Amino acid sequence: MSLPTLLVLRADPPPRLGRLTGRVRVRYADESALAAELPSADVLLVWDFTSDAVRAAWPGEGRRPGWVHTPSAGVDRLLCPELVASDTVVTNARGVFEEPIAEYVAGLVLAMAKDLPGTLELQRERRWRHREVLPVAGSRAVVVGAGPIGRAVASTLRALGVRTAVVGRTARPRIHGVDELDLLLTRADWVVCAAPLTESTRGMFDARRFGLMQPSARFVNVGRGQLVVEDDLMTAVAKRWIAGAALDVFAEEPLPPDSALWDVPGLIVSPHMSGDTVGWRDRLGAQFVDMFELWEAGRPLPNVVDKKRGYVPVHD
Repeated sequence: MSLPTLLVLRADPPPRLGRLTGRVRVRYADESALAAELPSADVLLVWDFTSDAVRAAWPGEGRRPGWVHTPSAGVDRLLCPELVASDTVVTNARGVFEEPIAEYVAGLVLAMAKDLPGTLELQRERRWRHREVLPVAGSRAVVVGAGPIGRAVASTLRALGVRTAVVGRTARPRIHGVDELDLLLTRADWVVCAAPLTESTRGMFDARRFGLMQPSARFVNVGRGQLVVEDDLMTAVAKRWIAGAALDVFAEEPLPPDSALWDVPGLIVSPHMSGDTVGWRDRLGAQFVDMFELWEAGRPLPNVVDKKRGYVPVHD
């Protein structure tokens, strides 16, 4: 019996696949070679999950892998009409990033409430200036995105005493529907975007929604950069429609050195690192190997993406 072929879209450092030695043929391809290699693959591991190469290479003639796995939470860089319409199963890395991202969001909320950026700047200037800072316990947050990341964020904020509402695609127990979002924004001290990028969520935070927020509110995005109209956010922060913001994701990544976002007072910029704790690549590799062993045994895979929706459905 011939071994299955695993095609890996190359990125450094490569995944650790030692447990699969002798059980699978592993082939590596860069973006330029991916289209030519796809017909020979049974499984595609998109190790370079920042690449758009799959979306470009998937259309065309020849057989396609029956399973595609991306070691990321979002799948928007993969999906094209041909992949969505196919029988190929797509899975993601649900279960790896939730707690680290929740911790990161909590860190941002505490940093902004306690004005840690201001304290560090005053320290650099050797200036002693006493200030009063904001309480976190008793404040209100709206978390947009009812998937595992959004729920982990909400749970962590609640542990800090923040009264937190979660908004999802549709209303259900403990989850508000998106039709309630506008009203919730008018009452929130913290607005955290952790939604997947779909056609219905693209650009959902624009001038109108920033205008609904309180002047004391602060906005955090750990979802996808395209969920936010960045020019509108810069205007909202610069004109003090809202009190501040923190972005970990951007429409263009890496963020160019000449981007105006770097220089907006009251805006914290971080380089898409909210989920990346020490050892994260090893955890992603181990998760894939566990899933491969399920696939090899003919058992159901976890983390199966609803390709039409663009995310893994959550079953309450």
